[in-house]
Amino acid sequence: MWQYAYLECVSCGAAQQVGYEGYVCPNCGNNLLVRYDSEHLRREVREGRFPDRARSDIRRYAAVLPVAEEQFFPPLRVGGTPLYARPHLAAALGISELFFKDDGLNPSGSLKDRASAVALAVARARGVSMVAGASTGNAGSSMACMAAATGTPCTIFVPAAAPEAKIAQLLVFGARVVAVRGSYDDAFDLCLKLCGKYGWFNRNTGYNPFTREGKKTVAYEICEQLRWEPPDWIVVPVGDGNIISAVGKGLEEMLATGLIRRMPRLLCAQAATSDAISRTLWKIGRSGAERTSGAATWRELPGLMESVPGAHTVADSICVDRPRDGVAAVRAILESGGAAVTVDDGAILQAIAELGRKAAIFAEPAAAVTWACLRKAVDTGVVEKSARVVCLITGSGLKDVASAQHAVGKPLQVDPDVEAVEKCLGL
Repeated sequence: MWQYAYLECVSCGAAQQVGYEGYVCPNCGNNLLVRYDSEHLRREVREGRFPDRARSDIRRYAAVLPVAEEQFFPPLRVGGTPLYARPHLAAALGISELFFKDDGLNPSGSLKDRASAVALAVARARGVSMVAGASTGNAGSSMACMAAATGTPCTIFVPAAAPEAKIAQLLVFGARVVAVRGSYDDAFDLCLKLCGKYGWFNRNTGYNPFTREGKKTVAYEICEQLRWEPPDWIVVPVGDGNIISAVGKGLEEMLATGLIRRMPRLLCAQAATSDAISRTLWKIGRSGAERTSGAATWRELPGLMESVPGAHTVADSICVDRPRDGVAAVRAILESGGAAVTVDDGAILQAIAELGRKAAIFAEPAAAVTWACLRKAVDTGVVEKSARVVCLITGSGLKDVASAQHAVGKPLQVDPDVEAVEKCLGL
């Protein structure tokens, strides 16, 4: 049933056997990485069985997913989202090539469906009675969607201030929704306690190691859609760090199996008022701390992690005080030779309008941050002019219509009269 070889601590490197049902390292309490038999994967690639060309969803990459049996996965098309080239925007920025990977076209409208599909498959393989998770909205609505497709009971904890559209989605999918009077971190901790007390399967991002396995499939898709010629940079929105750590893990696996020949650099895109991972990277740079990989380096990372008490941003999906997958995220960025950029909420709202009008993509604030940060990264010389870049669009703008309206303003109002319209439009 299980396809992975073992679980490895992202910090101390301790290994846990297949079937370990904990979520974090029992030795140091840090997050776990799912590891596979690398020789088996190389053989699958050499013999043409990977990726599975008969599939167009995340099951195309079944050999690098933890559960083998298809019946445990929800019967929905997850993944297989488009990669759009936008040469006119590349020319405007002065870079070589620019692509947008639009994961807002997944079933619940976000990249989080990749994580939820795999987490749910693991839960069903274990025979659990309830899946639960904490979310600012997207991860929860994604889990609720996947659970609805399989008839699995689901409980989601959200901060009471989560956008109404996301809460509505949760309720439509039939989840039990608990709106917590507090922050995302408060909802996260409450979910941990109740899962521990009642034995529920905890899907929490940056805690459950299998969510990363679903999210990494976006990296596989990007590289395959580019005919295994990877970009120079992949720009990823970052809150708790799980998506960027997943993208890094997918790239690492492809490099090890020979699917790609070089490692793209990861650009961490964050809101300036919720920038714990960026602060950690800058601190490491200022202190002259070791930037290369190695066991000693990763053991030191937990003590270097920054937090941002009272974090706030219009980009709710990346608003966290303490990144729950921060160590893995920082490690992935450092290993790729990447960087971090932050922008304010004004730039994020501007990016929503620009993506819609210039790229025909409707992005929620946490997805639009990639375009805003890429522009700044090019302007400041972080990203070179010759670069080939992919921006990851992680969620649909329909998730937060209020922010979209704030970004673009109100419609023109006229009386039902031709002359009134002509005057209004300046005809």
